[in-house]
Amino acid sequence: MGKLYVVPTPVGNLEDITIRALNLLKTCDLILAEDTRTSGFLLKHYDIGTRMQSHHKFNEHRTTAQLVERLRGGESMALISDAGTPSISDPGFLLVRACIEAGVEVECLPGATAFVPALVESGLPSDRFCFEGFLPQKKGRQTRLRQLADEHRTMIFYESPYRVVKTLTQLAEHLGGERQASVSREISKIYAETVRGTLEGLIAHFTEQDPRGEFVIVVSGK
Repeated sequence: MGKLYVVPTPVGNLEDITIRALNLLKTCDLILAEDTRTSGFLLKHYDIGTRMQSHHKFNEHRTTAQLVERLRGGESMALISDAGTPSISDPGFLLVRACIEAGVEVECLPGATAFVPALVESGLPSDRFCFEGFLPQKKGRQTRLRQLADEHRTMIFYESPYRVVKTLTQLAEHLGGERQASVSREISKIYAETVRGTLEGLIAHFTEQDPRGEFVIVVSGK
């Protein structure tokens, strides 16, 4: 019986990867990558020549059963995403679940994920929080925002630069413009930035400053 390793990769700085993760990527039989071109830069940087295969949201429904059979046959595989920990707003859940159902051992290595540094840097309460990931783009979005109006824990959202002002505006409409929040972008990269203030203040900031990079929005609870 083989084993599936879920391996976090850097969200920004290429040095944000563990020695164990690098050794595992070098010695496993196959690396399942969300985008082989993106992951190719990381593997080349660390001189890792392990064979890669694409595994992403557009093909995982077709390929999961075959991968599980190969794992059952003795292969060891490392699952990686473009950045961060697989299955956290990235592909991975379906394969992990299928492996567990088939009796294949799964181990997730500790490592990089974007929302933890954003939460800590926000200065908002971090003893209890809820991770919302990406809000629904259309169906169910308003319903979820209404539900979150009564959430007492700190809330964490992922967002793209194209929708960050829209999301901040909708959060202000449902939670109140004076609600304290923090926005982190380009975590662990050269131009990393964290802006803190009220939702109204953050809307004004990112309306004036063209949003660039990947964003994590952290909002205080009720």
